[in-house]
Amino acid sequence: MRKLFGYSDQISVRPGDTIRFMVSSLDDTPYRADIVRMICGDTNPKGPGFKETVIEASANGDYPGRMQPMHDGSYVTIPGNPLLDGISSFTLQAMIWPTTPRKGHQALLGKWCEKTKSGFSLCIDENGSTALCLGDGSGAVETLSAESPMIAREWYFVAASFDAETGKMHVYQEPLADSPGIGKATFAQSTSRIAASGPNGVPFIMAAQHKEPGSRAMDARYNGKIDSPRLANRVLSRAEMAMLVDGPMPEVLESDILGWWDFSRDIPTTRVQDLSANRLHGETVNLPTRAMRGFNWNGSEQSWCHAPDQYGAIHFHDDDLYDAGWQTDFELVVPDHMKSGVYCARLIGADDEERIPFFVRPPAGTQTSDVALLISTATFMAYANARTDINMPFAEVKEGGITVLSAEDVFLQENAGYGFSVYDKHSDGTGVCYSSRLRPIFNMRPKTGLWSFNADTHVTDWLESMGQSFDVVTDEDLHQEGVAAMAPYRVVITGAHPEYWSTPMWDAMVAYQHRGGRLMYLGGNGFYWRIAYHDQLPGVIEMRRAEGGMRYQSAEPGEYYQSFNGELGGLWRRLGAPPNTLVGSGTVATGFDSASYYRRTEESHDPRAKFIFDGVGDDELIGDFGSLLGGAAGVELDGANRKLGTPPHALIVARSEGHSQLYFLCPEETPYHHPVMSGAENPRVRADLLFYETANGGGVFTTGSISWCASLGHNGYDNNVARITSNVLKRFLAPEPL
Repeated sequence: MRKLFGYSDQISVRPGDTIRFMVSSLDDTPYRADIVRMICGDTNPKGPGFKETVIEASANGDYPGRMQPMHDGSYVTIPGNPLLDGISSFTLQAMIWPTTPRKGHQALLGKWCEKTKSGFSLCIDENGSTALCLGDGSGAVETLSAESPMIAREWYFVAASFDAETGKMHVYQEPLADSPGIGKATFAQSTSRIAASGPNGVPFIMAAQHKEPGSRAMDARYNGKIDSPRLANRVLSRAEMAMLVDGPMPEVLESDILGWWDFSRDIPTTRVQDLSANRLHGETVNLPTRAMRGFNWNGSEQSWCHAPDQYGAIHFHDDDLYDAGWQTDFELVVPDHMKSGVYCARLIGADDEERIPFFVRPPAGTQTSDVALLISTATFMAYANARTDINMPFAEVKEGGITVLSAEDVFLQENAGYGFSVYDKHSDGTGVCYSSRLRPIFNMRPKTGLWSFNADTHVTDWLESMGQSFDVVTDEDLHQEGVAAMAPYRVVITGAHPEYWSTPMWDAMVAYQHRGGRLMYLGGNGFYWRIAYHDQLPGVIEMRRAEGGMRYQSAEPGEYYQSFNGELGGLWRRLGAPPNTLVGSGTVATGFDSASYYRRTEESHDPRAKFIFDGVGDDELIGDFGSLLGGAAGVELDGANRKLGTPPHALIVARSEGHSQLYFLCPEETPYHHPVMSGAENPRVRADLLFYETANGGGVFTTGSISWCASLGHNGYDNNVARITSNVLKRFLAPEPL
C-alpha cells in the first residue's frame, strides 16, 4: 500500500530558485529525502534499465512524517461581513440544475456550521428535495422540505425564506420545464420553534458547508449547476422573487438585496461578483467549471464570449480539486552545480518510496547546449491520475502491456480525493475539463507505466548514452515565454507523446521553425488537442473536448469554448491547424495490444535523406523490437496527408506495416461508421517516418509513433532505431543548412 506521496509548488526551476515540496506520510512514517537526477525511469526488463544519480543538495536529509489530508469539492466562499453576520429574516433563492439530487444532503446557499449546528442553509435533503435548515447552536435544528424529489439534470427555481419575528419558514421548488415527468411546483411552509443564530464563525458559502469554524474541511458538497443566487434581508413574496431572477436589479428592491451574484461576470477568473450595493464579492475554491450554459440558454449562441448573460451558471462537483493546499515539508534552493535536466525528490520511508519530478533549466539568459528537450508537462497534466485504465473495454490487461494495472491505479480506485485527469468523469458523470499539478500525481513518476513522463525518460537515457548534452524546456515555459524559450537552440527534441498544446505554444513552434529551427518529433499523437493555461492560477490546464477526436467523454453542446480564455476547444485539426502543417503528419490510428515495425520506402534513397540511413541496410526492418509492446511502430500512429497540410516536398522515408486486428482508424479519419477495416487489412493504419526541410535552413524529422522512443535502448542502443535517430540529431546539429 502507498504510504508516501507529495508534490511541488513549481515544476520548472533554474539555479537560485526555491522549490517547495509538500509531503503526506500515512501513519506519520518518517522518511529520507534525496534529490536525484533521473536518467531512465523504465523498470521493464526489456528496457534500458532504471537509472538515477543522487545529487548533493541542501534538501537531502531525514524528515519526520505527517499525514496531510485532501480537501476536494468546489464551492464559492464570501468573506465574513457584518451584513452577513447580522442576518435575522432572509430570503435565499437560485436557479439550480442538480446532477445527483438523490446522493444525500447537499448545501446550495447559506451560512451553516455543521459542528455547532448553527446558521441557515438552503439545501437538498436526503430525499432529493429542496429544504431549509435552521439552527441556533443549541443542538436543535428545524428543517422544512419541499418533499418532492428533484429529477437530475433539470432546471429548477428554488427558494427559502424565514421571518425571525413570526418564525414562518417557506420553501419553493419549481421545475422550469413543463413536463409531467418532472413534477409540479411545490410550496411548503411551517413555523420554526427556534431562531436562526447570529454570527457562527463561518462565511457565507455556496455549494458546500463548513464542518467547523476555521477548517478547510467541507461537507454537504453539491453536484450540479447554480445560476443567479440571491440573498435578501427580509421575506420576499413569490412575485418579488421573480423580479430577482433575470434582467437588471429592480430599484424597488435594491435596499432589500444583500447579495446579487452574477456568475456570468469574470468567467476566466476565480472572482464572483456581487452586483448589489454591498459588493459582497466572493471567490471560487477548487475550480468549479465556469462558462456553463445557464437556465436561460436558448442555443442561439455557442460562445459564452458573445452571450455571457446565457452562461451565468457554475457547475460544482463534490470531487473538484485544484490545489491540495498542503504545508511545505522541505524546500530546495537549486544549486549552481545542478545542470539542466530531469530531477526528482526521492522519498524513502518504511516500505514505500516516492519520487516527485521537477525540471531544471540553465541559468536565465544562458544555454548549455545546442539541444533542447521539450518536456510535455501539459500532456503529463492531462493524464494526471487517470482512472481510464480501470475501465478499458477494448484492450486485454496483460503483462507487458500499457493497460497493466499498477499499485497506483489500485490506490486511486480505493482512495478518492486526489483529483482527476481530463479523461475522467466526475462522480455525477460529467466530464472533467480542468487538471492541476498541485497535488500528488501518481502516474507522473518513474517506475510507472511507459506513458507520458516515464516514456520520455527513454529519450533522456538515449541522450546520456550518446554523451549529448541537453537543456530542458517545459510546456509551461513555452506557453509563458513563447518562441524565446526555444530560440537559442539549434535542435528541439520532443518526447513520445506531446499531445496537448495551447495557442501560445503552437505559435511559438511555428515561429521557431520559421527562424530555421530544427525539430525532432520522436512520438505519436502529438499536437492533437488545444488546451488553455490559466492566466492567474499556476499549474492548471483546461481541455474542452468539442466535436471530433478520440475521447472518453465530451463537452456538452454550447460548452465547447474554454473558460480560461474564450477560445474554441477541441482538435487542432478541426480548428484549421492540423498537426500535418506543423510536423508533416497527424494521428490516424490507435491500438494497444502490440507494436510493429517500419519498412524503408523508395523515397528513403533520395539524396536528401541519405544521412538518415547511414549504417542501415536497404532491407532492414526498422524497429521490430522494443520495450513497449515489442516494436517501434505502435500505440498511436501518425501518417502524412497532403490534404491536411503535409508539405509537398516531405519525404516519407519509411512506413509501418503488419499492425494487428486491434488497430483502428481514429474517429476523425472515419466520417461514416460502416464496417471499417482494421490494421491487418487497412493500409491507412500506419506510421510514417518522414523528413523535410523548412525555412532558413531548418528541418523536421517525424517518427509518427508513440513506441519509437521505447525501441531506442534495445541491445544497448546498438540498433537501427537508435542509429537513425542519432544520425538525424548529428546532422541537425551541424551548422550547414539542411
